[in-house]
Amino acid sequence: MARIVEARRLTPVTKLFRLDAPLIAAAAKAGQFVMLRVREGGERIPLTIADYDRAAGTLTIVVQEVGATTKRVCALEAGDEILDVVGPLGTPVDIAPGGHACAVGGGFGSAALLCLMKELRARGDTTTAIVGARNKDLLILTDELRAICTSVEICTDDGSAGFKGFVTQRLAQLIAGEGPGRPDTVVAIGPMVMLRAIAETTREAKVKTLVSLDPLMVDGTGMCGGCRVIVGGQTLFACVDGPIFDAHEVDFAVGMRRSKQYVRQEKEAVERLACAATPALVEAR
Repeated sequence: MARIVEARRLTPVTKLFRLDAPLIAAAAKAGQFVMLRVREGGERIPLTIADYDRAAGTLTIVVQEVGATTKRVCALEAGDEILDVVGPLGTPVDIAPGGHACAVGGGFGSAALLCLMKELRARGDTTTAIVGARNKDLLILTDELRAICTSVEICTDDGSAGFKGFVTQRLAQLIAGEGPGRPDTVVAIGPMVMLRAIAETTREAKVKTLVSLDPLMVDGTGMCGGCRVIVGGQTLFACVDGPIFDAHEVDFAVGMRRSKQYVRQEKEAVERLACAATPALVEAR
């Protein structure tokens, strides 16, 4: 079990947890993930490592309420325990030192930029974080990113904060030389549709681009086969061969289909959870 040291609400649907997990913190690197389970018989969910503190022995994750399991996680508070936390899993981000690295985060995926930016800044790289959300109320950890990045670019769909538009539009401007300037490497973490758009934005400009395909994972060990992806014409598993891949080699058509394969089951699980919380509804059903 992993005890929750800190639980902090970031948005109405997003929560940060700092866990007492010294063994994971000792080995964690940017881009890796953990598998989490909150109850016996429950599903395992992948969560990208947002941060770690080796000295304190703590691990930071950020959870967005989407399905039944994430809702159960977000109901926990400091002092509670999580049944299983396994990791670090997957391959870390591999970026050549000495360049300008731009990390793009969409929604709660922005949390995964924290430890990456820390690692890159510590070795002297120029770092830019592009953080996107639908509106300013859904932005997360921007102050923390500003403290460690060379520059932070905020994007909101409605223009309520920073650049009005998508992260891909602001990234295109940087590639063209605006603001912090053209990056040598782009790393993107967020929804599959955003990752595909990022890949197309950087392809023609020939900017090395890495994407995290952790949203596809189910068991995190390569046993279930649910996270099969086509990369460079090869069939790979996001959990054991990734989750970091060359964006220009990923077959996003296959990835998009796989990201939607359990939509019905996820919806049914949320409905069951809601009914369990409301006895009258259970009787009605």
